[in-house]
Amino acid sequence: MLTHLDREHTVAALYRATVTPRIVEVPELTFLMIDGQGDPSTSAEYQDAIRTLFTLTYSAKFANRRAGVAPARVAPLESLWWADDIGAFEAGDRASWRWTAMIRQPDDVTADLIERVAQEARAKKRLGVTPAARLESFREGRSGQILHVGPYTSEGPTIRRLHEFITEQGGRFDPIAQKHHEIYLGDPRRAAPERLRTIIRQPIAAT
Repeated sequence: MLTHLDREHTVAALYRATVTPRIVEVPELTFLMIDGQGDPSTSAEYQDAIRTLFTLTYSAKFANRRAGVAPARVAPLESLWWADDIGAFEAGDRASWRWTAMIRQPDDVTADLIERVAQEARAKKRLGVTPAARLESFREGRSGQILHVGPYTSEGPTIRRLHEFITEQGGRFDPIAQKHHEIYLGDPRRAAPERLRTIIRQPIAAT
């Protein structure tokens, strides 16, 4: 059985990638999540979701620190992407895209804590329009992942390389059941588009 330290090292390794694709095993992890639909570049709902996720995540971190719990580093923003009509997704019809924006949470963050800090934030009017956030366990299992360097709009060739790699390894996936997963290591507000780093992860269907 993995010790807490072993688990932390295992999880940390999942947030490192290179431009060479590889297969990883993703265990069950806990995330703060918000669902929505629409073009991430223009959707106010998506921006509200990101703001809410970071507000609640930092609030939970500071609340735990006040309670004497050693603070964990805030994890990066992640998103799952899919569409009810896969043709719309592949064609880049971004208005039809569905998404789950999420941030991984440490084991000491509970649903009760999230509800408490959310109430405090709303009382202080810190969230504005507050999308529904939930704390949920999520397991992807065997997955392929690769690092994309550059603008989000230029991910196409990197995604195709990852999909080809999965096929070469004998894997397969349903692009709706195994959702397209992105982990944002760069901040688009601070980094030039060509310097952005994004981990692209594609879960593989069980055989």
